[in-house]
Amino acid sequence: MSELKVRTFENTTYDELQPGATATICRRVSATEVEALSLVSGDVDSFHLDANGDGIPDKVMAKAVGGEAIISGMLTRRLPGPGTTVLEQDLRFNGVIAPGDELTGTVTVREKLPGQCVLFDCSVKRGAHVLVEGRVLVQAPGKRIRYSDVATPEMILRRTDAFSALLRRCESLPPVRCAIVHPCDRDSLLGPLEAAKRGLIVPVLVGPEAKIRAVAEAEEVDLSGFELVNTEHSHEAAARAVAMARDGKVEALMKGSLHTDELLAAVVPSATGLRTARRVSHVFVLDVPAYPRPLMVTDAAINIQPTLKDKVDIAQNAIDLAHILGLAQPKVAILAAVETVNADMPSTLDAAALCKMADRGQITGGLLDGPLAFDNAISPEAAKTKKIVSPVAGQADILLVPDLESGNMVAKQLQYLAGADSAGIVLGTRVPIVLTSRADNVRTRLASTAVMALVAHARRAAPARP
Repeated sequence: MSELKVRTFENTTYDELQPGATATICRRVSATEVEALSLVSGDVDSFHLDANGDGIPDKVMAKAVGGEAIISGMLTRRLPGPGTTVLEQDLRFNGVIAPGDELTGTVTVREKLPGQCVLFDCSVKRGAHVLVEGRVLVQAPGKRIRYSDVATPEMILRRTDAFSALLRRCESLPPVRCAIVHPCDRDSLLGPLEAAKRGLIVPVLVGPEAKIRAVAEAEEVDLSGFELVNTEHSHEAAARAVAMARDGKVEALMKGSLHTDELLAAVVPSATGLRTARRVSHVFVLDVPAYPRPLMVTDAAINIQPTLKDKVDIAQNAIDLAHILGLAQPKVAILAAVETVNADMPSTLDAAALCKMADRGQITGGLLDGPLAFDNAISPEAAKTKKIVSPVAGQADILLVPDLESGNMVAKQLQYLAGADSAGIVLGTRVPIVLTSRADNVRTRLASTAVMALVAHARRAAPARP
């Protein structure tokens, strides 16, 4: 329920609880919450849940929202709070809850029992109408727990959940040995350690040892089981990690708390770096809630103003990645502002040339079409309206953008306005490289690592490429 925002929180222990102690919250129910709770509870009778026929439930039984969400949430997050275990409940339900309803939930200590058990009187009301009432028995926490940022996030329903599928594919694979370059802040250290915990990688921490250990100590994590390669500074960390990749000591790299330019400066030199015959490029893999399949955007991070020759490699890198992710013949939409070739718009000329190059076998493994405007690339209705007949239009798997600026805007807008999760990977190098951002959440970091692991395993099975 998205309106509850709790920035700081402290629980109440069993010894501190007294009969009569109470907590109350008020929250407004959204349409997304009603739909999600309907799906979880199985209460999807369209006769009373979808009265207007738009495919979205209009109501959900009070049991789903009141008994299993609001009351449980209050007991485990408010009173007693974190550390609470719900043992038994005896609740009565009366009515349905619809989007826009403002609900008031109340929990009150009725009786303290042995074994740190506490009986609560509980209710959920809409105005004066009682929707849920009854008693719940919990085991209260025995020690104080403090939370510094417990906020209820905005909820977006995901109909594909592509990243969960990627993580499941990695479960049966051995971890990939990966150099973590300069992991000298909280997120760049804890992210790889979480990936290691899930069996995705064997991290090799490359950077100033004192700084890395200071971060580990501050976050109370044990580094005794991990290899640590000491360097003086971030530039040396990048050079050492690249050298390890060239020597076959690691199969992948992950950016830590150094700037992207520092890492790429060590990667791109022909003599000492990790370049291949291909142009180095970046691919965002996006899980967009409103789109029925994973969507890849390239290049939005490395090539600022790619030439036609650059775009050939950018397209091929993305197609090869799509094959690794399970798409036998990915559909590549070459984006421009319009869907017709215009001599005054170089991006449309590049698009036309790329399509013909694909026809001649210079780009292989995918279906290419362009120029296509963004709407025509991802919306079948928009493509139909423009009378575009194409196996790619309206169902693109890959968006090949004209330049870095437009690509970055497309990817960031999908993330911040459409709620897309993103994973990022650098290709065209001897080993895959994960470029993390300080704004990346845990899910994004794990998804990027999963993509990297799949690429590394695919390269184990494939012949070496120059």
